[in-house]
Amino acid sequence: MSKIIYVEDDPDTAETVKTVLSMAGLKIDIAKTGKEGLKMILQGDYDLALIDIGLPDISGWQLFQEAKHKKTKFVFITALPVTDERMTEVEKAGISGFIPKPFDNKKLVATVKKLLKK
Repeated sequence: MSKIIYVEDDPDTAETVKTVLSMAGLKIDIAKTGKEGLKMILQGDYDLALIDIGLPDISGWQLFQEAKHKKTKFVFITALPVTDERMTEVEKAGISGFIPKPFDNKKLVATVKKLLKK
């Protein structure tokens, strides 16, 4: 079974995502801070890391930079609009994609499952 980590400082959003993905049969761990998420990713064996860009302690980008050597696929979750140009830049850096907030639960599940199959 694939292992997913979601790094999110908002407890309501984190719990919603955990519930939605768990109901879809996926195993997901939650990290409440960027530093906690970084530690879990570096010590764990995650297939996919969903990372909020705007974390209060370290940015999602910094977390990615420190953990990108892992075989984990990284996806940013953001409320900010993402241009095609920016998407191309982050894909070149090794990010597998963006999931916009707020997200539709069915689309979230479909996107996560698609990323896990790649």
